[in-house]
Amino acid sequence: MWVHTWSSLVCTAFLLFLCVTGLPLIFHDEIDAAFAPEQPLAAVAPGTKPLDLDQLVARAVAGHPGEIPLYMSFDTDRPVVNVTTGPAPDAPAAAMRFQSLDRRTGAVLPPREGGVMDVVLRLHTDLMLGLPAEIFLGVMGLLFFVAIVSGVVLYAPFMRRLAFGAVRSDRSAHVRRLDRHNLLGVVTLVWASVVGVTGTINTLVVPVTEWWKADQLAAIARPGERPVTQNLAPLQPAFDRAIRAAPGMRAQFIAFPGVAYSSARHYGVFLQGATPLTAKLLTPAFVDARTGRVDSVEAMPWYMQALLLAQPLHFGDYGGLPMKLLWAILDLLTIAVLWTGLRLWLIRGRAHAHTRAAHAAA
Repeated sequence: MWVHTWSSLVCTAFLLFLCVTGLPLIFHDEIDAAFAPEQPLAAVAPGTKPLDLDQLVARAVAGHPGEIPLYMSFDTDRPVVNVTTGPAPDAPAAAMRFQSLDRRTGAVLPPREGGVMDVVLRLHTDLMLGLPAEIFLGVMGLLFFVAIVSGVVLYAPFMRRLAFGAVRSDRSAHVRRLDRHNLLGVVTLVWASVVGVTGTINTLVVPVTEWWKADQLAAIARPGERPVTQNLAPLQPAFDRAIRAAPGMRAQFIAFPGVAYSSARHYGVFLQGATPLTAKLLTPAFVDARTGRVDSVEAMPWYMQALLLAQPLHFGDYGGLPMKLLWAILDLLTIAVLWTGLRLWLIRGRAHAHTRAAHAAA
């Protein structure tokens, strides 16, 4: 009883906040499409071939002396590439420049302004306070999972005496509230556990990525090597070799030498599958940025795969709009569980206070 009560109380306020901010994030894509639609692309002649990647990189850095390419990502539903540039491979995010280009014409597309959903995402992720707050919210997610498990252990024997879903309407208001709280808790049990655990995993992006860099990435890196930023091998042939080395996969993004997701001397071409599930799992192909030779194509270790699967599962991004609607309903029910649990504790606390006052007056 003590474990369930206090693990619940410690995390309830933060979990209510996360559930409220998480609700619109389930429909992040739909809200962005409604309020910040993508700019239509220029019409081109049928059969127009896309520019090669080297031409697109050259256009992205043109007019920005001293900047180098850091990342290139690919839109899945439009012939668009997104190029991130900066003054150095280890440049902070604030010093990076993000540009989208039409792959067919090389035209730089108008930038999309960050909307309210970007603010909501930051609040949900780290309260806009950075990594310490993100880790703190991860701890709250773990406490939430402890509260769920302890609730099952505490109430499972008791609930065996009642029919599933029973609310004892002939009992006191407190008992009716308790029955409704338990019922909602059972209905949302699995979903809340999954979302709590995946939310905690999502807060570990930085330490898990550092672990991966010290493990798999270190196997192909050379300690102390300076990033290769000049006289790079042509990107398009290197990219083509990476694609041929992993049949049936498509590129999600490219990490240039020296950035967080590559070694000092490799293009990191990150490939994804074509199904809704495998599209969330990445396989990096590391291509020597000086010779264009493919040095390694190896699936990410289990801990990185878990991290990659956690985010879409957390927001219900696997099954389209029907799954998002289900996620939203379960999110609302979880808010009800948290709120009714908090009310039960407050009412019980007031009742105990009145009892102590009566004893003191006697």
